[in-house]
Amino acid sequence: MSSNQYAVIAGSGFRDFGDDAATHQVDTVFGSPSAPIRELVYGLRRVFLLPRHGEDLLIPPHAINYCANLQALKQLGATHVIGLNTVGVVTGVVLPGGLAVPLQLIDYTWGRRHSVYDGTGLILDHIDFTEPFSATMRKDLLTAAAAAGLTVYDGGVYAVCQGPRLETAAEVDKLERDGADYIGMTAMPEAAIARELGLEYACLSLIVNHAAGRGEKSIHADIEASTMSAKSQTMQVLQAFLAAD
Repeated sequence: MSSNQYAVIAGSGFRDFGDDAATHQVDTVFGSPSAPIRELVYGLRRVFLLPRHGEDLLIPPHAINYCANLQALKQLGATHVIGLNTVGVVTGVVLPGGLAVPLQLIDYTWGRRHSVYDGTGLILDHIDFTEPFSATMRKDLLTAAAAAGLTVYDGGVYAVCQGPRLETAAEVDKLERDGADYIGMTAMPEAAIARELGLEYACLSLIVNHAAGRGEKSIHADIEASTMSAKSQTMQVLQAFLAAD
């Protein structure tokens, strides 16, 4: 077994995952994380889980304390972080109900704290963000998916929008012209802050709807029809991922 310590930052669809587990209350120089951090056990391995939006889904994407979340996991000893994100699909790379491991990001967010470097406690480092996700983590997630007998899309560009509202059809058209394959709200600044803190980070994205103007049903009907399939596959990937390490 490796010495890697894994953590999962989970979105709204996983707020009940491990809700009966032991928890850690962690304070950081950036404030408190979204919720107490749950400690799950897989065989002989501990895995930390943090509900990104809080235990009661009260924290919208733009108000999440991403610095505190990642720093708290690091203080507990995490070295590798999997971000679970529900996203809409813009192009035809994946159908709703499936999964993807994105390769690239475009950040459209604003007004969030985007860095741990605030001019006070840390010496500034201009991180190399050419490849925003850990190549090793991406490879291991895809290998775990294959071991679980699942087809997970390898690659694509994740456009991170401000939220909490969903996008207009015209905005989706623009994002596609920019090169986006998926639209979500939480991969940034999460990915960049993880890099600043020296954490290996990758996203496992749950495709739960066609983006605005792209589907034949309403977005919320699409989400209702697709979320359970994506969640079930996500759990299978995580179990295979942890069993393989």
